[in-house]
Amino acid sequence: MKQDAPTRLAPYAAHAAASQGRRFAEEAPNSRSEFQRDRDRIIHSTAFRRLEYKTQVFVNHEGDLFRTRLTHSIEVAQIARSSARNLQLNEDLVEAISLAHDLGHTPFGHAGQDALNACMKDFHGFEHNLQSLRVVDQLEQHYGAFDGLNLMFETREGILKHCSQANAEKLGAIGRRFIDRKQPTLEAQLANFADEIAYNNHDIDDGLRSGLLTIAQMNEVDFYARHQREAEAIYPGISGRRAINETVRRMINALVLDLIATSRERIAAVQPKTVDDVRNAPPLIGFSDAMTQQAKLLKSFLMENLYRHYLVNRMTSKARSIIRELFEALVAEPSLLPPDYQIPGWKHDPSDAMRSQQARQVADYIAGMTDRYAIREHRRLFLIDEI
Repeated sequence: MKQDAPTRLAPYAAHAAASQGRRFAEEAPNSRSEFQRDRDRIIHSTAFRRLEYKTQVFVNHEGDLFRTRLTHSIEVAQIARSSARNLQLNEDLVEAISLAHDLGHTPFGHAGQDALNACMKDFHGFEHNLQSLRVVDQLEQHYGAFDGLNLMFETREGILKHCSQANAEKLGAIGRRFIDRKQPTLEAQLANFADEIAYNNHDIDDGLRSGLLTIAQMNEVDFYARHQREAEAIYPGISGRRAINETVRRMINALVLDLIATSRERIAAVQPKTVDDVRNAPPLIGFSDAMTQQAKLLKSFLMENLYRHYLVNRMTSKARSIIRELFEALVAEPSLLPPDYQIPGWKHDPSDAMRSQQARQVADYIAGMTDRYAIREHRRLFLIDEI
């Protein structure tokens, strides 16, 4: 078995040899590490391929150049992996977590998740982190010996960024840290920040490309204006897409360098010797106070000027309606579902338990849809000329 190189990884990094392992025992891989195997299984999963047609901010049919969940996940993995190398953390694990973190996301981004959660309020709700874990633990069907992808404990732990205590109590060991108020691995913490860096900065790029944001608006944000001035000083007369790209990449670089430097300082102050020390410490990966404030201001700006833009609101309103109407129709009449999503015996069992199980199957079906498939399925169910 290929082991992590001890001279490269810090002692407090996640080492495959010290992992809490897989839910189902398997022979060790002979040409890659355990976390490389996880990454490869994620990349070959059905849910990962579907991310190509799931939205970030803009619904998939609105343009070919906007980010999707797939391109976002790749960008997160790039930021996380390069940061992990600088911090002597496990690059394979942080890459696997980054690529898997959105596998359970609904069509239509956060609007789709909010709508599906509202639909599921009587059936324990819906949360995309939990759904991502459900995808890799149960819903993917590639192997004869088990459901799911049978990923390593640390990969699954990193996918589950948030979890209520009520849900954590149902999850066994993987939910224990939320009950005990402990931290995940540094790789999981790092993937979380890489996600934030990627979506904030690339949503600026997409917002400007779409015309929903303007350069004049962006210059009201000091963090953007400062890096634009830096690019203009180095390249006098620069303009258009080239100026935007030079500015955004400088913003990303500034955030990543601050993240690495601050995390190093925190790690040095605590001096963890093992992953268990990391779990018992306060969060060790993060921005400086000054950069945290800059990131918060940027996020607030995007919320007000992009995510709540009236044109985005129009599309997300339609998206919520599509999710709600699909859910209501399929729960009311499960015979409209593909056979794989119909629970045997539902016609003869009107119990609340059966209804709850069937509702979860409907949620799985809808959450797995791409944007364009959800739109098409809605037409099939509600338009007389669609079949």
